[in-house]
Parts: sequence; C-alpha cells; structure tokens
Amino acid sequence: MKKISFSPPDISELEVEEVADTLRSGWITTGPKTKQLERMVAEYVGTQKAVCLNSQTACAGMALKILGIGPGDEVITTAYTYTASASVVCHTGATLVLVDIQKDHPEMDYDQAEAAINARTKAIIPVDFAGVPCDYKRIFQMAEAKKGIFQAGSKVQQALGRVAVMADAAHAFGAKRDGKMVGSIADFSSFSWHAVKNFTTGEGGALSWKTIPGIPDDLIYKWLQLLSLHGQSKDALEKSRVGSWEYDVFDTWYKCNMTDITASIGLAQFRRYAGMLDKRKRMISRYDAVLKPVGITVLEHYTPEYQSSGHLYITRIPGISREERDEIIKEMADKGIPCNVHYKPLPMHTAYKKMGFDIRDFPRAYDYFANEITLPLHTSLTEDQTEYISDTYAAIAKTYLNKNGVGR
Repeated sequence: MKKISFSPPDISELEVEEVADTLRSGWITTGPKTKQLERMVAEYVGTQKAVCLNSQTACAGMALKILGIGPGDEVITTAYTYTASASVVCHTGATLVLVDIQKDHPEMDYDQAEAAINARTKAIIPVDFAGVPCDYKRIFQMAEAKKGIFQAGSKVQQALGRVAVMADAAHAFGAKRDGKMVGSIADFSSFSWHAVKNFTTGEGGALSWKTIPGIPDDLIYKWLQLLSLHGQSKDALEKSRVGSWEYDVFDTWYKCNMTDITASIGLAQFRRYAGMLDKRKRMISRYDAVLKPVGITVLEHYTPEYQSSGHLYITRIPGISREERDEIIKEMADKGIPCNVHYKPLPMHTAYKKMGFDIRDFPRAYDYFANEITLPLHTSLTEDQTEYISDTYAAIAKTYLNKNGVGR
C-alpha cells in the first residue's frame, strides 16, 4: 500500500502553473495577486474587506493592535488549543486568561469564560477547533451581558461598546454556523493557510472583520496595511508607479505581508476548494460509519446548526489511559498509519507553566487530551487508504475497549 502521510499539502498542476505565471510576471512580492486573493476571501466569507498576511498568528496579532489592546488589559481564550491562540496576547503585553473546556467536548466552557470577564477584559478568543465553529450566539450573549462593566481603551473598543470577539478560525476556512460563513460572524476572524491546512498557501493567512459602526472598513484595511509593512505609507506596488517613490513611515510597526508567490497558490486553491471540502465530508462519513459502531467517540462535524470545514478527525477511546493512548498510536504507526494528538493543553507546556498556569486547574482539558487520537484526514487520501485506516483503527481500538469493559 502507498505510504500514508498525516497531512501533506494538496498541490495540483493548477497551483504550479499559477506560481510559474507569477514568477514570469516579474512581480513576486505583495502585488496584484495578493489584492485579488483578498477580494476573493472577502466575497467568500461575506465581509466588505479582508487582508492577507503571512500567518494566522500575524492576522490575530494585527487585530489585537487594531483594537488597541495592551498592558493592563486581559484577553480570554481556551486552555485547549495551539499556542498561537494565546501567544499573540502575550506579544501585546496584555494578561492572558485561560479557561477550561466543556465536559467531553473541546469547545471552551462558556459559563467559565463569562465569569472571567471583568472591567479589564478587552477581548475573548474562541477557537474553531478542528474546523467546527464555536457557539457564537452564546459568545456574543456573554459579551452583551457584561457590557455594563466594559471600559473602552481605544476608539475601536468604544465603537464596539463591549468585549471584542476575535475568532481563532485557523482550522475553519469554509465552515458555516447558523447559515453564516465563519469569517463574517465574529468581530475579527483569523484564518491559517499553513501547509497542513485544508486550504494552503504554504505559509499565510487572512483576517476578515465585520463592519464596526463608525469605523470605516477602508480605514481598518489601511491600518492593517501600515501595521503589516513597517508603518510605511505605500507598499511596493504603489511605490513602483512612475514618479511615486516618495513615502513616509508613520510608526515602527511590523513586517508580515503576503507575497504574490504565496497568493498565487491561494488563487489556484480557490478554484478547487469546493471539491476539496466535499471530499473531506465524504471521508468523515466513511470514518464515522466504521468507528462509531465500535464505541469510539468522534467529534461531530456536520449538524443542523453548523457545517465544519472538516479539518481534523478527532477521536477518543472511552476508558483508556494516557499510556494506552500512546500505545495505540505506536500500534497504528507500526501498521503504516501516522496519528497525532490535538492538543496538548497549554498549561502542560513550559512557556505557560512559567506564567503560573497549572494543568490541575483545567481537569476537563487534561481528560480530553489524555485519550484523544487524531487520524489522518486530507484530500490526497484514496478510498482504499481511508478504508484501511478506519478498519485498522477500529480493530486496535476494539481490543482496548474490550479490555477495559466498554466495548460494544
């Protein structure tokens, strides 16, 4: 059988041709293709504007800067996520506040999050884990409920009049909740197009936002251009026009723009993306049909309330220990199937321990992590490989379930 990879990029000749066209054009940094991709993203998610940058981390960081969040402020996110959801808060000098997840579910505990909101809280960062959109109705409900104690520290915060909702939508490009595209629901949404994501540009990401009353979208777009390119008043495309060399630097800001080479990959991916999402949905269906009857718990990707992007196939085997989980991953590897774990909770990492976080304060995050196994799920898998993965996993898991007295 062909070697199975965990999450390779799905690159076709369309992407190769689009990149070659860019290389031949003589314009390879931020330029017309990046601008075209931004327009396509905004139209796709249903916002007036979007900005393409070099990572989801940069997108989230720039959104925090737009909001004017810094020292003395607090930002809430979940303990069960990748470090980028939290590290961007630390970059601003604001205080990071972590909350636990729901029992047996990776979504943040909204009651705990609401209780954590105080007068210093300026934003909450919910995470669309595995491509499954968060319960944004509940999140906005908690933000509205705490409006009375909100203290604005910037013009944008004042316009919002409440805690900002900043979606970490790294996994969720193409997902929907209550009929709305992720990217148009939260105040700001940041997407990742890293090599392992459904939609990839190698490295890269996009930031979209809902129109904020009194703050023109064009103004936010301009701020983002300045923030992402050294505070320079003109990008390379504008400066290249004859007689237009003059520019100013408004502040000592950042360098995280997207190049046209990167954007080219995204333009080609857009032409294929609907089919890629459909294939993921079919694969998830096949996995579900084999694994659920055995007694394996899986994260639901498609319900009447939401449609996931199908980014990760998350499973848990009831009753197994952390050590047994690791044994199963090794057994799968011995069969040629690489598996992963999403995620090791933040309080288990050195960086967050040094901040004073203790995994004992997040028992549900630990419990979810301890028996979680992520199976390969990507559009380069064949039907035979999908069948082999699910059948092999079901057989191995059944042994442990029976041993622990929870098998079906």
